[in-house]
Amino acid sequence: MFESFVALCFLPAVSPMPRWKVFFSQYLRWSSTVTQALALCVITFCVVLPLCCHRLLYSYFFIKSMYLDSMSEDALQESFKRGQDALHFWQRSSTGALLRFSDIAQHPDLLVTVVTARRSEGRDFHYLLQVMWQLSVLLGGCGKRRCAEVLVCDVEGGPQENQDAKLLESYFRVIQRSPEEQQNRERVNIFEREKRDYVFCLRKGWELVRPKNMVILEDDALPRQDFFTVIKDLLSRRFALQTLYIKLYHPERLQRYWNPEPYRILEWVGLGLVSATALLLTFPYWNPCSFSFTLSASRLLFFTLYFMAVAELLGRHYLLEARRLSPQLYAVSPATECCTPAMLFPGNASLRVAEYLDSSFCVKGNAKDMVLYHIARTIPGESSHSVEPNLITHIGAYSSVRPNPSRPKLL
Repeated sequence: MFESFVALCFLPAVSPMPRWKVFFSQYLRWSSTVTQALALCVITFCVVLPLCCHRLLYSYFFIKSMYLDSMSEDALQESFKRGQDALHFWQRSSTGALLRFSDIAQHPDLLVTVVTARRSEGRDFHYLLQVMWQLSVLLGGCGKRRCAEVLVCDVEGGPQENQDAKLLESYFRVIQRSPEEQQNRERVNIFEREKRDYVFCLRKGWELVRPKNMVILEDDALPRQDFFTVIKDLLSRRFALQTLYIKLYHPERLQRYWNPEPYRILEWVGLGLVSATALLLTFPYWNPCSFSFTLSASRLLFFTLYFMAVAELLGRHYLLEARRLSPQLYAVSPATECCTPAMLFPGNASLRVAEYLDSSFCVKGNAKDMVLYHIARTIPGESSHSVEPNLITHIGAYSSVRPNPSRPKLL
């Protein structure tokens, strides 16, 4: 007994475990949801997304220093080749003879007016010829009844004429200003001149054929394959009867969720909430990684934020592309400020837009797109909308109205 007592007295004292070890032992076991959540975030945001998205132009993970120059050069070369192909296409008179759209019917369901001007830079890209070639292909696929009538509005002035518009005169109706109108055009700043050109084309198209609806395309807005199909669907929706205009294009770099447009925040939160709920409801039936997440308020919040972060970092533009599966899936939302390469004016809205633009004077910082945006927001009874994803591809690396770099970049 005495020996046992002595042995107990001289046993080494057991020091309490440090708090940090207690924390790690309790919370950083794989069975802990904290460990699983941390591992999931590290793998997703530090490994999977960077590996998958470093070449995606509109993703946060895109590595500009490595890929921007080469991708920009590839895009320029592709556009140049497409422009040369379009030039050869329209120069072949035997082919062009089968594609004459110069006889425009009165009161068509849709008139597409293409606004064009001669470019001092990038002429070899032949943007106008590319757009008109694509339109001719799309119109040829409409069947016996045309999807639309097409008009070319050449606003070029001065001694040098627009050679591309001249080439198209054999196949399309091309309208131009009178010499007096051209002189007045040259006396104003470039932004006001661009606005006046736009108004001229709006009014001239209406006066010539009195269309039921009108689309205005700039000469570097290349229509996508479903262009007419989606426009027909948009015009069949109820909102089209009350809108001033529908934007058919918004720059991809400005399509992110992290944006001042309120509807995108709602869309973003909704996407995260639906995805999180679906995932948590799936875990009881399919859980290959043995996650211990169950449906609760805290875990629902975590996965909502997780999916919101994934969607934003990946790029909203790429998620929108899934809507191309059907015209009915295209989203319509309140219009944004920038830009006007492709605009749909339902009914006689083109006349109202022309009057509104005439009452405003455009300068730098208040170009025609900004004027239209503020008009739709401030005049009672007027509204404007935008469709997503885009119905056109903006191919104009070289601008006809603004200074250009020697080799334009995609961003």
